[in-house]
Amino acid sequence: MASVREPPNEQAVLNIYEAMRSELSQIYSNITDLEMQVSEHSLVINAIQPLDQSRKCFRMIGGVLVERTVREVLPAVQRNKEGLEEVVRKLYETLEKKKKDMTEFEAKYQIRLRKQDDPNKEEGDKKKEGNAQGVLVGAAAAAAASSSQ
Repeated sequence: MASVREPPNEQAVLNIYEAMRSELSQIYSNITDLEMQVSEHSLVINAIQPLDQSRKCFRMIGGVLVERTVREVLPAVQRNKEGLEEVVRKLYETLEKKKKDMTEFEAKYQIRLRKQDDPNKEEGDKKKEGNAQGVLVGAAAAAAASSSQ
């Protein structure tokens, strides 16, 4: 039974680690999307709150645009926003747990990212990237090519 918990080789450890990193990335992405939805709900709430409660209001429900009043729509949008905020809170909790699990996994299998091993190498790579950026087009490219020869 112990072999089920322990990966058999380095490649299996690497695969598990990459899956953990991918999962963290997915959680970050979900949080970002939901936070944008919360922001959009806040904008809608702020826009319709001062309006007359009997004023006509349109709302998208399941892909169908329906006509309601501000009195009907405002509480529904507020409930949706609260629900989204709760999901975001839970995702943050999950994110913290996954980050802790990943840190423990890194410590257990002594995993270090290359950029952590050699900071001088990373700086060298950045310098190379800085020089390689930018593309010259047309006459400027010809002038640069003749001046570098």
